[in-house]
Amino acid sequence: MGKLYLIPMTLGDTPLDGVIPRDVQDLCKEIKIFIVENIRTTRRYLKKIDKSIDIDSLCFLELNKHTKKEEISSYLNKIKEGDIGIISEAGCPGVADPGADIVEIAHRKNIQVVPLVGPSSILMVVMASGFNGQSFAFNGYIPIKSGERAKKLNELERISKQNNQTQVFIEAPYRNIGMFEDIIKTCNKNTMLCIACDISTEDEYIKSMSVGEWKKIKPDIFHKRPAIFAIFCK
Repeated sequence: MGKLYLIPMTLGDTPLDGVIPRDVQDLCKEIKIFIVENIRTTRRYLKKIDKSIDIDSLCFLELNKHTKKEEISSYLNKIKEGDIGIISEAGCPGVADPGADIVEIAHRKNIQVVPLVGPSSILMVVMASGFNGQSFAFNGYIPIKSGERAKKLNELERISKQNNQTQVFIEAPYRNIGMFEDIIKTCNKNTMLCIACDISTEDEYIKSMSVGEWKKIKPDIFHKRPAIFAIFCK
Protein backbone atom coordinates (compact mmCIF):
# COMPACT_ATOMS: atom_id res chain seq x y z
CA MET A 1 0.00 0.00 0.00
CA GLY A 2 1.20 3.50 -0.83
CA LYS A 3 1.60 6.55 1.39
CA LEU A 4 -0.25 9.86 1.40
CA TYR A 5 2.19 12.74 0.93
CA LEU A 6 1.22 16.32 1.81
CA ILE A 7 3.11 18.33 -0.78
CA PRO A 8 3.70 22.09 -0.31
CA MET A 9 3.44 24.61 -3.14
CA THR A 10 5.00 28.03 -3.57
CA LEU A 11 2.99 30.99 -2.24
CA GLY A 12 3.60 32.98 -5.40
CA ASP A 13 5.94 33.18 -8.37
CA THR A 14 8.92 32.22 -6.23
CA PRO A 15 11.96 30.26 -7.47
CA LEU A 16 11.35 26.66 -6.37
CA ASP A 17 14.76 26.11 -4.83
CA GLY A 18 14.17 29.06 -2.51
CA VAL A 19 11.20 27.47 -0.73
CA ILE A 20 10.72 23.85 -1.85
CA PRO A 21 13.42 21.37 -0.74
CA ARG A 22 15.08 19.38 -3.49
CA ASP A 23 13.96 16.03 -2.06
CA VAL A 24 10.33 17.22 -2.18
CA GLN A 25 10.78 18.19 -5.83
CA ASP A 26 12.31 14.78 -6.58
CA LEU A 27 9.40 13.01 -4.90
CA CYS A 28 6.92 14.91 -7.08
CA LYS A 29 8.58 13.39 -10.14
CA GLU A 30 7.87 9.88 -8.86
CA ILE A 31 4.23 10.20 -7.77
CA LYS A 32 1.60 9.37 -10.40
CA ILE A 33 -1.61 10.12 -8.49
CA PHE A 34 -2.47 13.56 -7.12
CA ILE A 35 -5.41 14.93 -5.14
CA VAL A 36 -5.43 18.64 -5.92
CA GLU A 37 -7.35 21.82 -5.29
CA ASN A 38 -6.88 23.06 -8.85
CA ILE A 39 -5.75 20.79 -11.69
CA ARG A 40 -4.47 23.55 -13.97
CA THR A 41 -2.36 25.14 -11.24
CA THR A 42 -0.94 21.75 -10.25
CA ARG A 43 -0.01 20.88 -13.82
CA ARG A 44 1.93 24.15 -14.10
CA TYR A 45 3.61 23.53 -10.76
CA LEU A 46 4.77 20.05 -11.75
CA LYS A 47 6.08 21.33 -15.08
CA LYS A 48 7.99 24.01 -13.17
CA ILE A 49 9.60 21.26 -11.10
CA ASP A 50 10.59 19.27 -14.18
CA LYS A 51 9.59 20.03 -17.78
CA SER A 52 10.11 16.39 -18.71
CA ILE A 53 7.26 15.15 -16.49
CA ASP A 54 4.59 13.50 -18.67
CA ILE A 55 1.58 15.38 -17.30
CA ASP A 56 -0.92 13.46 -19.44
CA SER A 57 0.12 10.17 -17.85
CA LEU A 58 -0.77 11.38 -14.35
CA CYS A 59 -4.05 10.95 -12.49
CA PHE A 60 -5.55 14.12 -10.99
CA LEU A 61 -8.45 14.01 -8.55
CA GLU A 62 -9.93 17.42 -7.78
CA LEU A 63 -10.72 18.36 -4.17
CA ASN A 64 -12.31 21.74 -3.51
CA LYS A 65 -15.55 23.28 -2.25
CA HIS A 66 -17.42 21.78 -5.22
CA THR A 67 -16.36 18.19 -4.51
CA LYS A 68 -19.16 16.00 -3.17
CA LYS A 69 -18.44 14.40 0.19
CA GLU A 70 -19.24 10.92 -1.08
CA GLU A 71 -16.47 11.28 -3.68
CA ILE A 72 -13.74 12.18 -1.19
CA SER A 73 -13.41 8.81 0.51
CA SER A 74 -13.24 6.98 -2.82
CA TYR A 75 -10.16 8.99 -3.83
CA LEU A 76 -8.04 7.01 -1.37
CA ASN A 77 -8.92 3.72 -3.08
CA LYS A 78 -6.16 4.68 -5.50
CA ILE A 79 -3.61 4.12 -2.71
CA LYS A 80 -3.51 0.46 -3.80
CA GLU A 81 -1.89 1.62 -7.04
CA GLY A 82 0.88 3.59 -5.32
CA ASP A 83 1.69 6.76 -3.43
CA ILE A 84 -0.72 9.69 -3.57
CA GLY A 85 0.24 13.35 -3.26
CA ILE A 86 -2.04 16.14 -2.03
CA ILE A 87 -1.30 19.59 -3.45
CA SER A 88 -3.09 22.77 -2.35
CA GLU A 89 -3.57 25.92 -4.39
CA ALA A 90 -0.82 27.56 -2.33
CA GLY A 91 1.15 26.74 0.79
CA CYS A 92 0.72 23.56 2.82
CA PRO A 93 -2.08 21.00 2.38
CA GLY A 94 -4.42 20.58 5.33
CA VAL A 95 -3.79 24.08 6.72
CA ALA A 96 -6.67 26.40 5.78
CA ASP A 97 -7.28 23.91 3.00
CA PRO A 98 -9.78 21.14 2.11
CA GLY A 99 -6.94 18.59 2.15
CA ALA A 100 -7.63 18.06 5.85
CA ASP A 101 -10.72 16.03 4.91
CA ILE A 102 -8.59 13.52 3.00
CA VAL A 103 -6.02 13.31 5.80
CA GLU A 104 -8.75 12.53 8.33
CA ILE A 105 -10.02 9.67 6.17
CA ALA A 106 -6.47 8.38 5.62
CA HIS A 107 -5.95 8.03 9.36
CA ARG A 108 -9.19 6.09 9.67
CA LYS A 109 -8.02 3.75 6.92
CA ASN A 110 -4.57 3.30 8.51
CA ILE A 111 -2.83 4.93 5.55
CA GLN A 112 0.53 6.48 6.43
CA VAL A 113 0.41 10.28 6.21
CA VAL A 114 3.69 12.07 5.41
CA PRO A 115 3.82 15.90 5.77
CA LEU A 116 6.58 17.56 3.74
CA VAL A 117 8.43 20.79 4.43
CA GLY A 118 7.34 23.92 2.60
CA PRO A 119 6.09 27.50 2.99
CA SER A 120 3.09 28.29 5.22
CA SER A 121 2.00 31.92 5.16
CA ILE A 122 0.38 31.47 8.58
CA LEU A 123 3.60 30.41 10.28
CA MET A 124 5.68 32.88 8.31
CA VAL A 125 3.59 35.89 9.36
CA VAL A 126 3.79 34.78 13.01
CA MET A 127 7.55 34.40 12.66
CA ALA A 128 7.98 37.82 11.06
CA SER A 129 5.45 39.79 13.13
CA GLY A 130 7.35 40.02 16.39
CA PHE A 131 4.12 39.06 18.17
CA ASN A 132 3.60 36.10 20.51
CA GLY A 133 4.75 32.95 18.73
CA GLN A 134 4.05 30.75 21.76
CA SER A 135 0.31 31.19 21.44
CA PHE A 136 -1.52 32.15 18.27
CA ALA A 137 -4.76 31.37 16.44
CA PHE A 138 -5.63 31.32 12.75
CA ASN A 139 -9.17 32.58 12.14
CA GLY A 140 -9.42 32.13 8.38
CA TYR A 141 -11.69 34.65 6.67
CA ILE A 142 -13.55 37.00 8.98
CA PRO A 143 -16.93 38.61 8.02
CA ILE A 144 -17.08 40.83 4.94
CA LYS A 145 -19.81 43.26 6.02
CA SER A 146 -18.33 46.20 7.93
CA GLY A 147 -20.62 45.94 10.94
CA GLU A 148 -20.04 42.20 11.39
CA ARG A 149 -16.34 42.62 10.67
CA ALA A 150 -15.98 45.35 13.30
CA LYS A 151 -17.66 43.10 15.84
CA LYS A 152 -15.27 40.26 14.98
CA LEU A 153 -12.21 42.52 15.14
CA ASN A 154 -13.23 43.71 18.59
CA GLU A 155 -13.66 40.09 19.64
CA LEU A 156 -10.18 39.19 18.33
CA GLU A 157 -8.69 42.13 20.21
CA ARG A 158 -10.38 40.99 23.41
CA ILE A 159 -9.16 37.40 22.98
CA SER A 160 -5.65 38.57 22.15
CA LYS A 161 -5.41 40.74 25.25
CA GLN A 162 -7.07 38.21 27.53
CA ASN A 163 -4.97 35.25 26.38
CA ASN A 164 -1.79 37.07 25.29
CA GLN A 165 -2.42 35.44 21.92
CA THR A 166 -1.62 36.52 18.35
CA GLN A 167 -4.70 36.51 16.08
CA VAL A 168 -4.14 35.76 12.38
CA PHE A 169 -6.67 36.11 9.54
CA ILE A 170 -6.89 36.54 5.78
CA GLU A 171 -8.96 38.27 3.12
CA ALA A 172 -9.40 38.00 -0.64
CA PRO A 173 -6.79 40.25 -2.32
CA TYR A 174 -9.35 42.53 -3.95
CA ARG A 175 -10.88 43.26 -0.51
CA ASN A 176 -7.59 44.08 1.25
CA ILE A 177 -8.18 47.83 1.28
CA GLY A 178 -11.63 47.42 2.84
CA MET A 179 -10.13 45.13 5.48
CA PHE A 180 -7.34 47.60 6.23
CA GLU A 181 -9.74 50.52 6.53
CA ASP A 182 -12.03 48.60 8.89
CA ILE A 183 -9.08 47.61 11.10
CA ILE A 184 -7.92 51.22 11.29
CA LYS A 185 -11.43 52.47 12.15
CA THR A 186 -12.28 49.69 14.60
CA CYS A 187 -9.19 48.63 16.53
CA ASN A 188 -7.54 50.45 19.41
CA LYS A 189 -4.68 52.72 18.32
CA ASN A 190 -2.28 50.73 20.52
CA THR A 191 -3.21 47.35 19.03
CA MET A 192 -0.30 45.94 17.04
CA LEU A 193 -1.00 45.06 13.42
CA CYS A 194 1.20 43.07 11.03
CA ILE A 195 0.42 42.97 7.33
CA ALA A 196 2.37 40.58 5.11
CA CYS A 197 1.94 40.66 1.33
CA ASP A 198 3.41 38.36 -1.32
CA ILE A 199 5.28 36.31 1.27
CA SER A 200 8.44 34.62 -0.05
CA THR A 201 8.36 36.46 -3.40
CA GLU A 202 10.65 39.23 -4.67
CA ASP A 203 7.88 41.77 -3.89
CA GLU A 204 7.47 40.59 -0.29
CA TYR A 205 6.22 43.28 2.11
CA ILE A 206 6.00 42.64 5.86
CA LYS A 207 5.48 45.37 8.43
CA SER A 208 4.41 45.45 12.09
CA MET A 209 3.24 48.71 13.70
CA SER A 210 0.54 49.96 16.02
CA VAL A 211 -2.84 50.73 14.47
CA GLY A 212 -2.17 54.39 15.24
CA GLU A 213 1.02 54.26 13.17
CA TRP A 214 -0.70 52.40 10.33
CA LYS A 215 -3.07 55.35 9.90
CA LYS A 216 -0.22 57.19 8.19
CA ILE A 217 0.11 54.49 5.51
CA LYS A 218 -1.80 54.66 2.21
CA PRO A 219 -3.60 51.33 1.66
CA ASP A 220 -2.98 51.30 -2.10
CA ILE A 221 0.17 49.24 -1.52
CA PHE A 222 -2.00 46.26 -0.43
CA HIS A 223 -4.48 46.37 -3.31
CA LYS A 224 -5.05 42.99 -4.98
CA ARG A 225 -1.95 41.45 -3.37
CA PRO A 226 -2.12 38.11 -1.51
CA ALA A 227 -1.98 39.22 2.11
CA ILE A 228 -2.28 37.89 5.63
CA PHE A 229 -3.07 39.96 8.71
CA ALA A 230 -2.13 39.54 12.38
CA ILE A 231 -3.11 41.58 15.42
CA PHE A 232 -1.76 41.49 18.94
CA CYS A 233 -2.83 43.36 22.07
CA LYS A 234 -0.29 43.56 24.87
